Formats: sequence, C-alpha cells, structure tokens
Amino acid sequence: MLTVAVTGATGAQGGATARALLTAGHRVRALTRRPDAPAAHALRGLGADVRHADFDDPASLDAALAGADSLFAVTTPFGTDIATETRQGAALVDAAAAARLGHVVFTSAAHADRGTGVPHYESKHAIEQHLRAAGVPWTVIAPAAFMDNYASGWTLDGLRDGTFAWPMPTDCPLTLIPAADIGAFAALVLQRRDEFAGRRIDIASDELTPGRIAEALGVATGRPIAHQEVPLAYVRSRSEDLAAMFAYFATEGLDVDVAGLRRDYPEVGWHTFADWAAAQDWPALLS
Repeated sequence: MLTVAVTGATGAQGGATARALLTAGHRVRALTRRPDAPAAHALRGLGADVRHADFDDPASLDAALAGADSLFAVTTPFGTDIATETRQGAALVDAAAAARLGHVVFTSAAHADRGTGVPHYESKHAIEQHLRAAGVPWTVIAPAAFMDNYASGWTLDGLRDGTFAWPMPTDCPLTLIPAADIGAFAALVLQRRDEFAGRRIDIASDELTPGRIAEALGVATGRPIAHQEVPLAYVRSRSEDLAAMFAYFATEGLDVDVAGLRRDYPEVGWHTFADWAAAQDWPALLS
C-alpha cells in the first residue's frame, strides 16, 4: 500500500487520480488550497486524507509531503499565468526532492517537449526539465486534448444551438482523453514505479476529427449537431495562448499512439469519445 500525495485533488486530473488510487486500496493525501470545498468533502467520504497545501507556501508543502511515498503533480496557468505556473511547479518539485519522495509523476501536455511555441505547453516543459534535474525518480505523463472540455464553456453554449463550435478544420484529426483515463493511467504508473521511472509518455484514448466529434455529440445528446469552424482570430481576441494551441493542432497535429497504449495498458480501461459522451448528463448540461 502506497501513501500518495495528490495535488489538484479537487480538480479534474488530481481528483480522477485520487479516486483511482483509493479504489486500488492506496492511501491518498489530497492536497488542496481549499480543504472545505465540496470536492474535498467528497474525497474525504471516499477515504482520502485531505490536507491544506499551497504552492506559494513552502512550509505547507513540506508538511503535506512528509512521510509520503510518491507525488502526483499537476499545475495550471489558468487563473494565474505561465510564469506563476512555472515558479509554483518548480517549488513543488523542490519540496518533493527535499522530502526524498520515491517517485514524482508530473502531468504535462502531449507534445510539450517538442518546441510547440504554445505558452502553457512551454511552461509545462520548463517544469519537466526542472523535475529531470531534481534528483528524484520521475515520470512525465502528457495528456492530449481533454474530452471533458466538450461539456463546458463555449462548446456547451454552441451545443444548445445545435452547433459544435471548434477552432479547427472539420477533417483535421485530434487525439483526446477524458480525465478518468488520465487518473487511471497515473495510478498505474504510481503503482509500477520501476517500470515507468525515467519515462515521458504522451497519452490519449481516441482520435477523431471535429466532424466526427460533432456526429458523436449528436448521437449522445439526441439532437442534430453540426461542426462550425471558429476563426482563430476570434480565439486570439480572447486568448493568445489558446489560439497558439489550436493553430498547432491544425498544422502540426497532436499525434499520440492510441493503438499502442490500448494494446500495452488495457487495464486502464481506455474510453472512446463515444463512451465519454454517452456518460454525460446532457439534459442537465444543456438545460
């Protein structure tokens, strides 16, 4: 039985990882800045040890990591900025090294090590480099585009009008993964440290074009859905970072060996996009 500290435990990736580890019988320290949040209470109900931790408070990190075996680390620039993400990620890695943890699994982004020029990919790559130099056993898992984003934000707004509004050409393939599969794969990596230490792995569970995504969403929601390509200029007017990401998706592409992952790690229980879409509560989401 491992004791695993999980950052971002009240978020999508950290929460999925915490649940997968608890299901497998491990002890989870769910680290969060908001231990009284509903998501934190839900994790307590599942058996997690919820602890306050703040990337900008070294003492809180030291206390939260003391005596743990491993760490699942997730960072984000959204709500802050990429400079803050990089600084906080480095602080977390340094705390893990000081605690002499046996394994750090950092979740980055697929292709972040390829010089994409996408700001929030570059910040994650900087943290990856810091982790490699920290002297602690490490693994980097790098998810493709999140399926979960298709049930929120501007996508959900468009679906209410029968439109899958997405800033990519209709026939351009994109690799995708739901948070549940990220958590399942992270838990697998944490339980098999010797196999995965020192490796960086891009992960995805399906590959679809926006046209096919629209079709799958139509089936899941029970209403006609058509893809509409959102101009990059529109995205750029709201976020240069996201515009750079979608430009990369449409030109270089986000290839990940989905078939190889399914073959080599069937225990993850990889979900297709259709699987994920069928499991969403669309009547509530679209109301």
